[in-house]
Amino acid sequence: MRITRHVFQDRRANKGNVKGIFVLAFFRLAQVFARRKGSVLWWLGLPLMIAYRLIVEYIMCIELRPGTQVGPGLILEHGFALVVNDRTVIGANVHLRHSITIGCIKLPDGSQGPSPVIENGVEIGANTCVIGGIRVGNNSKIAAGSVVIRDVPPDVVVAGNPAEVIKQLDSPTATENAEFHPVKSRKHGT
Repeated sequence: MRITRHVFQDRRANKGNVKGIFVLAFFRLAQVFARRKGSVLWWLGLPLMIAYRLIVEYIMCIELRPGTQVGPGLILEHGFALVVNDRTVIGANVHLRHSITIGCIKLPDGSQGPSPVIENGVEIGANTCVIGGIRVGNNSKIAAGSVVIRDVPPDVVVAGNPAEVIKQLDSPTATENAEFHPVKSRKHGT
């Protein structure tokens, strides 16, 4: 079962990080129910999803909704003040630090616009905002305090407000052969 494999890969990626392991195991369990909205399984999992929201979102201040598409090996370093829009797509072996916002922009009619696609092996520094229907390429690194509003090519380091490429990385890391390949973001209305 893929969910079990993801739990073990998340655990291995967060070795020694009890908070990260707890949050991600709870997240993966809540995902089992959240993805079956309207079914009997969704109704059976409703108490667990409510507990997840109360504990992880309101007490631990980590807003990572169970409906979010997240690849295996996610690293939550510190995890406090993390906000990820549920339409965001996150690839395999992504590293998130504290105080990160990954989300969409509000459209003039009040609805949500498209959310980012974070590809495999991306590392995002603390106090960073990644906003809009953009793509962050494989193995890229986003420096702390950056505001990312445009696509980020693969294998680069970006920094600043707005974020600009400051360094080209030599070669892709081991995540190049990762099993999770996000293709597109879930756009508004789909």
